[in-house]
Amino acid sequence: MAQNAANAIISDLRDRIQHLEGAVARAKTVLPFGVSEIDERLPGGGLAYGALHEFAGGGAGAIDGAAAALFAAGIAARTKGKVVWCLARPDLFAPALAQVGLHPDRVIYVEAIREENVLEACEEALRFGGLGAVVAETVRLPMVTSRRLQLAAEGSGTIGLLVRRWRRQTEAGDFGHPTAATSRWRISVLPSDPLPVPGLGRARWLAELIRIKAGESADFEIGACDAKGRISLFPDAGNGSDQTRRTVNSG
Repeated sequence: MAQNAANAIISDLRDRIQHLEGAVARAKTVLPFGVSEIDERLPGGGLAYGALHEFAGGGAGAIDGAAAALFAAGIAARTKGKVVWCLARPDLFAPALAQVGLHPDRVIYVEAIREENVLEACEEALRFGGLGAVVAETVRLPMVTSRRLQLAAEGSGTIGLLVRRWRRQTEAGDFGHPTAATSRWRISVLPSDPLPVPGLGRARWLAELIRIKAGESADFEIGACDAKGRISLFPDAGNGSDQTRRTVNSG
């Protein structure tokens, strides 16, 4: 009887050790952008799985907000498996997500009545595991809530993508408050890529990495996500030019 009890304790300890080792291994897994100038600025060479990443538009307007959502969608598109997208406003344009590689057959939409419920659903999805990514749209992200989401992501190894969307200009200031997110990005729309003939070229964004744990902040002029969720760095935006600037360490 005593031997059985000892075996049960040993088995439980082994399970705990495997869980801890698995969490450490997942923390080292990253999703690279495939653009060396960007990936080399990110610890491990990409966005960490098992972590929370935060995105917002560069201004309070809908255009920059849409760019931030598409930037996050492109990241989700490059993961494997289903993507859960939690939101309170049913105004997400699915064809736009498909254009950046996140096709409807991969997305599970979770609509909530209140923003608090969006974050609760996001936490549950992150804890569930086995998903490519979990995306949530929210105006506010309290520090305590962000810590819960970060811990949930660490526990399952799933990448969490928080898109900050403002209903009014006064809410944009909330993005300045600290959160537990591993990285924080601000996306702004720039004039599209010029063409030799009349027409609209590829959309361009200013991607500001304003905070990254164990790394330095930086700005990048990029081409918007293509049909596979991939971005590109404009040729004149590399090699330490004015378009790619290193700033003070904020990690």
